[in-house]
Amino acid sequence: MNVKALILCALPFMAHAQGFAGLGTEVEGFSVPQPNPIFTFPTDHGPHNDYRIEWWYLTANLAGADGTDYGLQWTLFRSALAPEEGAGWTAPQLWMGHAAVTTPDAHYVSERLGRGGIGQAGVTADPFVAWIDDWELSGDWNTLAMSASGADFAYDMDLTAQGPLVFHGDAGFSVKSAEGQASYYYSQPYFDVAGVLALPTGDVPVTGSAWLDREWSSQPLGENQTGWDWFSLSFSDGAKLMGFRLQQTDGAHFTAATWIAADGATTAMEDGAFIAVPLDENAQGVPVRWQVTLPAHDVDVTVTAINDNAWMTTSVPYWEGPVRVTGSHQGRGYLEMTGYE
Repeated sequence: MNVKALILCALPFMAHAQGFAGLGTEVEGFSVPQPNPIFTFPTDHGPHNDYRIEWWYLTANLAGADGTDYGLQWTLFRSALAPEEGAGWTAPQLWMGHAAVTTPDAHYVSERLGRGGIGQAGVTADPFVAWIDDWELSGDWNTLAMSASGADFAYDMDLTAQGPLVFHGDAGFSVKSAEGQASYYYSQPYFDVAGVLALPTGDVPVTGSAWLDREWSSQPLGENQTGWDWFSLSFSDGAKLMGFRLQQTDGAHFTAATWIAADGATTAMEDGAFIAVPLDENAQGVPVRWQVTLPAHDVDVTVTAINDNAWMTTSVPYWEGPVRVTGSHQGRGYLEMTGYE
């Protein structure tokens, strides 16, 4: 069986944008997140091979010199076939990379599949380097360099953190269902970004901001959950909001959110506090305009896609793209929607 076939076999267990119903299955032998986590850095920036699924997930809102909006994604997923360690071709770690650039008129996507243990893909914690083939994210988490390319795009970016890490849920223990499924989840939402996008129309110097998510688990969804709608919003007054709603087969939703005040103070919002209601759909039936409310912090905003057609044509498809925010708060952000294929 070749490398691609091995990874495709594992796709039901790959995460954040992948195989959503499979994320609710139990897998014997893997570690399970527990309350009251203690994080150790830089070690926890690296892989956790005793957990089934994990990702390093970066999105960026950018602008060119003429004010045109751009979105950028760089993601590396790890999926384990088994909880045992191994070397070379016996290593059970499978890797998948996604990169994308979104403009108001186009959405460029590339995917890489790789096998751990042979040097093709992986992550080291100290020094921090995440790579798959020639795509790379590296640095000390205060400063990072990032690069990726596809058939019709490429980018090289420099990132500088302007604030602290943010831990979601209860100090990084992020509950995903009424039954208690959970992940370990933290973010660096304070990156300034500068670099160059190489597009079919030419090179575009850009600046902006980025949000990097770190998450790992073994069964992050409940058995009746099929996908999610995830928002990362940065407001012009300095506050930020991460919120998600998980879709259930009975038509209900489980929600959670983190309110990040302008001074960096965080508040975890329990199920029901964050409300996201679809307003308009694109031609494929995917919601591309939402009303998002967080009454506890006087948030009532409309979230609108910059490009309605930011569909990730990857092994397991999903929607991912930059958004504008208007209403009680103004700003920019990113929206990911899964389970609509």
